[in-house]
Amino acid sequence: MAKQKKLTKGQIRRVRSNQDKRLSSSKKNSRNVEWQDDQLGSQEQGLVISRYGQHADIEDDNGKVHRCNLRRAIGSIVTGDRVVWRKGNETFSGISGVVEAVHQRTSELTRPDYYDGVKVIASNIDQIFIVSSVVPAFSSQIIDRYLVAAENVEIKPIIVLNKIDLLDDEGMELLDSMLDVYRELDYEVVMLSSHTGESVATINGMLDGKVSVFVGQSGVGKSSLINALMPDAELVIGDVSQNSGLGTHTTTTAKLLHFAQGGDLIDSPGVREFGLWHIDPERIAWCFIEFRQYLGGCKFRDCKHNDDPGCLLAQAVDDEKIDQERFDNFHRIIDSLENNKANRHIAGSE
Repeated sequence: MAKQKKLTKGQIRRVRSNQDKRLSSSKKNSRNVEWQDDQLGSQEQGLVISRYGQHADIEDDNGKVHRCNLRRAIGSIVTGDRVVWRKGNETFSGISGVVEAVHQRTSELTRPDYYDGVKVIASNIDQIFIVSSVVPAFSSQIIDRYLVAAENVEIKPIIVLNKIDLLDDEGMELLDSMLDVYRELDYEVVMLSSHTGESVATINGMLDGKVSVFVGQSGVGKSSLINALMPDAELVIGDVSQNSGLGTHTTTTAKLLHFAQGGDLIDSPGVREFGLWHIDPERIAWCFIEFRQYLGGCKFRDCKHNDDPGCLLAQAVDDEKIDQERFDNFHRIIDSLENNKANRHIAGSE
């Protein structure tokens, strides 16, 4: 019998390496795929299309999307981020690369989270479309909450009222007059119907050459509107509850979509109430843009802008320089801050 030849150390390393590769490729749901540096290509620039737990879908310069792992040193990474990544020589369990670094962001859309503090939803956004609906009824309070969120991150907001095909002439006239307060503040307002296509072309023009995000409660027709703007998107459309008028969540993670004529759209998960408890009351007041010229001029430094003597905001309301309903919505937001903080404390103590 011939004597078996011993393997060299280099051969042993190569055998083990090949075994490791086979083991890795056999783990269909592996979340810990790792490459050595010599198994990765050169650094490339990429765009985060979507984020899934410990993975992200990265679009390369040629428009191809690669699902990638994230280096442990990377902190937050969200849809819209510009990143540096490297492609693996092989694809393991559907993972084809590694994200190594995230470029500095030009903007962040954030919302509070009871467990994670302030959570970034998307980045590098040029404008926020606040999508509301006439079903079950127009709510200026919801609009103002989203405007505060947009002003807080200093991203341009655009107000969109969907489903106007459900209104008669009298209802349209009433809605139009209710929106005048926002037009007078130089906010862009678009009334449309994703069902009939009315004013959809107007939104299309606003999206061209921009990175935009749609926000709004569930059931206001965000997915229907996106399908009207971008038929190839084929987003799932949720039903509106007959009891509450609110819809079911149809989007589970933010996703970046490209328009054929130029411009990108980030479709973000719907939220039924855009919490603002992470923002200080002074900042809330600043986010009501018509308040800014009066802030700091009240008689008392700790003025609550209610019935305090010498309050310039209250006086401006009396003088009809500030809309009464906007002023009331400001106080509703302030009153909700303590309630949300209390709920957060209870959730955190469980």
